[in-house]
Amino acid sequence: MSLWTDSRLYERAGRFGARLGARGFFSWWGRSLAAWLPPRARVALGLDRGRLLLQVDRDAVQLRLQRGGEVRDLGHVPLPAEAAIAVDPFAPLLGARLSDLPRWLLLPAASALRRRLSLPSAAADRLRDVVGFEIERQTPFTADAVVFDARVVGRRDAEGQIDVELVAVPRTALDPLLAALGAASTTLAGIDVATADGRPLEVNVLDPALRRSQADPWRVWNWAFAAIAVVALAAALWQVLDNRRIAAEMLETQIATRAEPARRAAAERGRLVNRIEGQAFLDRTRAARPTAVEVMDELSRRLPDGTYLEKLAIEEERLTLLGLSNEAPALIGRLQGSPLWRSPALAGALQPDPASGRDRFTLTAELTPATATQETNRGVRPAARR
Repeated sequence: MSLWTDSRLYERAGRFGARLGARGFFSWWGRSLAAWLPPRARVALGLDRGRLLLQVDRDAVQLRLQRGGEVRDLGHVPLPAEAAIAVDPFAPLLGARLSDLPRWLLLPAASALRRRLSLPSAAADRLRDVVGFEIERQTPFTADAVVFDARVVGRRDAEGQIDVELVAVPRTALDPLLAALGAASTTLAGIDVATADGRPLEVNVLDPALRRSQADPWRVWNWAFAAIAVVALAAALWQVLDNRRIAAEMLETQIATRAEPARRAAAERGRLVNRIEGQAFLDRTRAARPTAVEVMDELSRRLPDGTYLEKLAIEEERLTLLGLSNEAPALIGRLQGSPLWRSPALAGALQPDPASGRDRFTLTAELTPATATQETNRGVRPAARR
């Protein structure tokens, strides 16, 4: 990127950044963004309009156009006559596209004195002011006798130093050239110095107070396009946000529509699970003890013929028998050894029944688990009775 473009970005970003207290950041940010763009894009965006170089060559002025890092010769224009010295001689000769470009006077390489300096890194922010104090030490001229500028040519961050090149042009060499340009000298945006190969050195030795700021004719259009781009971006973001909001509302509606059937299905499933678990519990409870049919069948085979039962009760794991028997004392012996119950015993004393001539008895026993009963039926004694 050429110096004039770089300086324009620096000045714009610097003025805006100075208001925010971040001049260095905005200057670096603007230059970095512009440097990534191709030359044609910088020209199209107005970041590199180019500059018109005026190089006095004896009795003529050579016009050169610098744009996008390239320098192109446009031709030679005769120096203005003495009678027309108060009139800008280049305005009628330049077209509309070239007349709006910043004009720079390009001095020959032999007219400038160049010196290398080593300064602290902190001097980079006020480089021109700092170098101004070094003119009398580095050149044989006083500060009033030269126009000057400086540029950074290298950095030594480890040492905190920068390498600076001082470019000084004696006023005795500059004033005749300005006088030859006549009124055109008041339209200059800067004065540069040519290198040995004829390319600009990218400095500006013109006093900042005398630099003419060239208005950019595309500035209004650029701001308008930027505003349109911002509005379009905001509209696009709003549209995306609105689409997301509509999608979220539709999703909430679908969820609300499907939530009620889902809740009913979940409730039905819960009731079904409870029923299944309850049935499984009953099945396990029933399987854990012998059935009433098995108990009654076992009692009918073990009780003697003279025994009558008035009541048979099975509560949890307890078996209770109430009845009359003419062999009541022998009932315990008959009931022992059954795989369906254990520990048979009389509850209370025997009571004679005068009407039947038998003894009334109450007998209890503990039912055994069904697994033990099944093992016994298969000829295997349960572990608890070993």
